[in-house]
Amino acid sequence: MYSDDTPVGRLLTRRKMLALLGGSGAAVASGMALFDPRRLIRPLPSCVVRPEQTAGPYFVDEGLNRSDIRLDPASGVVSAGVPLALTFLISRVDQGTCEPLAGAQVDVWHCDGLGVYSDVQDSGFDTRGQKFLRGYQITDRNGGATFRTIYPGWYPGRAVHIHFTVRTPAGSARASEFTSQVYFDDTLTDRVHAAAPYASKGAGRERTASDGIFRRGGDQLMLAPEPAGDGYAAAFALGLKLG
Repeated sequence: MYSDDTPVGRLLTRRKMLALLGGSGAAVASGMALFDPRRLIRPLPSCVVRPEQTAGPYFVDEGLNRSDIRLDPASGVVSAGVPLALTFLISRVDQGTCEPLAGAQVDVWHCDGLGVYSDVQDSGFDTRGQKFLRGYQITDRNGGATFRTIYPGWYPGRAVHIHFTVRTPAGSARASEFTSQVYFDDTLTDRVHAAAPYASKGAGRERTASDGIFRRGGDQLMLAPEPAGDGYAAAFALGLKLG
């Protein structure tokens, strides 16, 4: 399990980061104004090795290769919520070098604005057959994979989060799988959740500081969303030690 947040290898300059974001297909529309990746101006480390975290009970390998995960293909219904463009930038860390990892599969899944996951049976809901807010993308030559989704809601016992898994290219001699979660600042979540559909959930949301899973390295898994049109956009850099 990786738990070192020290940047390894070179750091991206602002120019290189913008080039990576631009090449990753991060400019997205539909449900939000066109996202200009140049809005994410703070440089990010290219090879930050971050901690793994549990996949939780709600992962379903749906095989949905798609960028926009808001739609439930079974019903045609689009999940309600504040739009979020989320770009993963995946790199390979190897003997002090850091290079973009192309061809990796990035799976993303999370709850809707009311804390409900699709295609599972739980004590509070049964959504079997529905496939909203799930999907995967294959990283491009710059290691980028972008998803159009919504800002997640909450459910008891957990801070607001998004699950993800990165699987290295099929047939790779050094195949591996990395699973973790990304989190949001509570102040931003307070603001987002004050509006529909989130507000109807009421009080009781877990804060990051009191989430037992977050306390195991969650401070290294924080997103920093920027306003983008009527929603937000965020980039998350991850370096993987393969083999």
